[in-house]
Amino acid sequence: MTDTTVRLRVLHTNDIHSHFEHMPSIASIIRTQRAEAGEDHTLTLDIGDHIDRVHPATEGTQGRANIAVLNAIGYDAVTLGNNEGLTLQPEILSRRYGEEAAFPVVLANMPEMASGTHPAWAVPYHIVVKSGIRVGLIGVTAPFAEFYNLLGWDVRDAVETVRRLSRELRPQVDVLVVMSHLGIRSDERMAAEIEGIDLILGGHTHHLIEEPLRIGRTAVCAAGKFGQYVGVVDLELDSASREIRKVESRVLASVTGEEAGDITSLIASYSEQASRVLDREVVRLDRPLSVDWYGESQLGNVLAAGLRRRTGAEIGLVNAGQLLGGPLQGSVTAGRLLELCPSPINPCRMKLTGAQLLRALEESLLPEYMDKPLYGYGFRGKVLGTLCVDGMTIDYDPQGEPGAKIHSVFVGTEPLEPARAYTVGTIDMFTFGIGYLSISEGTERKFYLPEFLRDVLLKQLHDKAVLQDSSRLRWIRLDARRSTS
Repeated sequence: MTDTTVRLRVLHTNDIHSHFEHMPSIASIIRTQRAEAGEDHTLTLDIGDHIDRVHPATEGTQGRANIAVLNAIGYDAVTLGNNEGLTLQPEILSRRYGEEAAFPVVLANMPEMASGTHPAWAVPYHIVVKSGIRVGLIGVTAPFAEFYNLLGWDVRDAVETVRRLSRELRPQVDVLVVMSHLGIRSDERMAAEIEGIDLILGGHTHHLIEEPLRIGRTAVCAAGKFGQYVGVVDLELDSASREIRKVESRVLASVTGEEAGDITSLIASYSEQASRVLDREVVRLDRPLSVDWYGESQLGNVLAAGLRRRTGAEIGLVNAGQLLGGPLQGSVTAGRLLELCPSPINPCRMKLTGAQLLRALEESLLPEYMDKPLYGYGFRGKVLGTLCVDGMTIDYDPQGEPGAKIHSVFVGTEPLEPARAYTVGTIDMFTFGIGYLSISEGTERKFYLPEFLRDVLLKQLHDKAVLQDSSRLRWIRLDARRSTS
């Protein structure tokens, strides 16, 4: 009897975030699954955020290590996440994906502002043929327009982009796949609203879908985060009509895979290259600078002062949890600075009223805020931590009632006025509605890209006057003031 079925296996990863420790096992799983199904019956895709500059091997090679691993594993196509698009400047993206990548980048909603067209290293969609099956791929990334515009990208509405391209592509292919770095809610919306999509492979919100989520004809799948899983989707099509008969999916834990030795060696080689870059001295300090998540510290003051200076604001404001480990002293290398301030977070200027500032300052004295764990939005620390400030002094009673510990606040030499709007240099993370929520209410926001907090910090560490001033108290305990009066 003649087999009338054609089979296609789709392997997918997402949101690996430079977790190189899992990549050798991921390679082993992908190679095993590919060998089982057959090379011509297997499609391997990454759905973005493979690159994360928190990892030394990524930071020290500007993402070359990640591209080398993707090449070696044999990915057929990738799309970009915000960690690639927002943390790597356009010329770096062009080198990584235009010169080094051995796979197409499918990215439909991120044309260049200057030309109005897609960069030379990306295509809005891609058709690949596997065992006679024509598979259409559409790739889209989360549209953080305010940020992307500052880097020269005209990032567009992703759902509407998929809607338009699906109409164009559906008649040309047997299987239509959306590579979506948009998040689970957008994936559900596309599946419900857009006709003709067979498979949505998701990412961005780090969701794990162990069995396919079926919405109409569309199967929605995702493989979690940090390289902990590899997704496997098996499709069966009628060999004559090319109609899909069956879709099954599962996820395989990366710990179940043996480590691929060549990937381990490749990562070690790039890690060695990265170490040579990160071991260079970037500043030498003649005094140790402290870090404290739960109170005022010299490095916290230096960073707050840097944000105030960079944004030209009256006040500098940042959470202490951005700084990991301390003290900082002696010869400081690029690698040590990365360890201290790993988050790919950018400076931001906004206007906040005195009342909004006071609420955030009061909250920053409460353990439930200082100990609050945060995840995502660029944050790579552990807890929120208290607020580090510059341009203001705060008299407070640590034994006071919650929400009423602060007795007075001065901006410069003038008392804080509840109704007045102040310019504040702070961080983009707060604009996403996490941490100190009153700060997210700020207006007239302006973002500063491509600088990260560690770039702001490094500039300050070269300024001896700033370092001298870092020991001056901004937070003044009333009991301490009384004891010295």
